[in-house]
Amino acid sequence: MSLLETVYVDCPYCGEKIDLTIDCSTGVDAYVEDCQVCCRPMNVIVGFDLSGKPLVEVRHENE
Repeated sequence: MSLLETVYVDCPYCGEKIDLTIDCSTGVDAYVEDCQVCCRPMNVIVGFDLSGKPLVEVRHENE
């Protein structure tokens, strides 16, 4: 597994598929990132499965 993984998610605002680069060395994390298409802020929640693969959830900023 690489320390940086690219994951693809759908923006919770515009619905477009975007790519996020996840730093797997930081462990479980939560942060705000702007959508690459509509520029609206999304909450990004990062966890990991048992094999260490990142599990990413994105939500509206106020969720």
